Amino acid sequence: MTGRFAPTPSGRMHIGNVYAMLGAWLSARKSGDSIRLRIEDIDEPRVVPGAAETMMHDLDWLGLDWDGKPVFQSARHTLYQEALDLLGNLSIDEISDKVSTIGIDSDNSDSYGTAASDTINSPGTTPLIYPCFCSRADIRAASAPQEGDRFTVYPGTCRHHIANDPQHVKQRLAKGDRHSLRIATDDTTISFHDEVFGSQHYNLAQDIGDTIVRRSDGIYSYQLAVTVDDLDMGITDIVRGRDLLRSNALQIYIRKALIAAGFQPSEPVQSAKSSQSTNTVDSADATISYAHLPLIDNAAGQRLAKRERSLDLGILTAHGATAQQIIGYCAWLLGLQGDPEHTKPQPMSATEALCEFSWDAVRANTSDRMLDQAEFNAYFEL
Repeated sequence: MTGRFAPTPSGRMHIGNVYAMLGAWLSARKSGDSIRLRIEDIDEPRVVPGAAETMMHDLDWLGLDWDGKPVFQSARHTLYQEALDLLGNLSIDEISDKVSTIGIDSDNSDSYGTAASDTINSPGTTPLIYPCFCSRADIRAASAPQEGDRFTVYPGTCRHHIANDPQHVKQRLAKGDRHSLRIATDDTTISFHDEVFGSQHYNLAQDIGDTIVRRSDGIYSYQLAVTVDDLDMGITDIVRGRDLLRSNALQIYIRKALIAAGFQPSEPVQSAKSSQSTNTVDSADATISYAHLPLIDNAAGQRLAKRERSLDLGILTAHGATAQQIIGYCAWLLGLQGDPEHTKPQPMSATEALCEFSWDAVRANTSDRMLDQAEFNAYFEL
């Protein structure tokens, strides 16, 4: 199995980042598995210069090592485009035949690097990857409100246009009208087991909807990039926050479609069932372990944000916080020092946390963790 760190270099890491990184590191190292570092800098306008190097220094200082060279998403644009092109080679019916209810077709057009109109055919048909001309305001106006993870299900406006009037869509593409690309979903339920939250089930059409895979500014979406990267890098041990449970179902859908479309990893993949390295899709789609961690909330019940500067590693280290204090606090949040609701955090090293780690300890309390600022300040002597 292979795990991964996947930080976004949009600023200095904070306690929430370290908590998730520690969970990923413990999961991989407990089983003697490898762990890769991927810098998720695909959204380049959000990248803070030097943040990636600072993150790598912080991980090393905390004792959270990784295997191999870091991978930067910003250097993988060609790979993401190749993935979209592969999906565009197949129709939704062809994919449905290869992978149960997984369908693909593609738009491929214009100044952003794809060429779509050839796959938008007669009325009544819908490509799985299709152009969307809707603005955010259009989507908000047409969408029903969703629950607390702020996930909005796209109402399918442009999908209906393609099915009912494909020639008009072709004309808009020919004029160069600005658009994003979406992946269509159908009335299929994706199920998976999560190490912390157990059995999960999401209906693609009702719970997720058609999702952007390339933005109108040409930037590949998180959902596409992370799925391509995990498949390409042979990642089979995925640990992250519970707010991505729904996204996990979407990524499984995209992953299966990519494999059915013939995607091949560029790196040798270590099979979960064999000690041999291979580049076959069978090993690339080996059994994957998913674990989504409870989130960390502030005293107001709101998810921690980077703007809460007191949780920033730069602030903490400037006040003399040690690596053992930070790891200990995050291990306590994970439940490795007893139920966080009834215990106090104690400093410990990453190696000591590894001795205490089990998913049983984490899942003993699946409630979001509450960070009391006064107690936090007292622990770190702020």
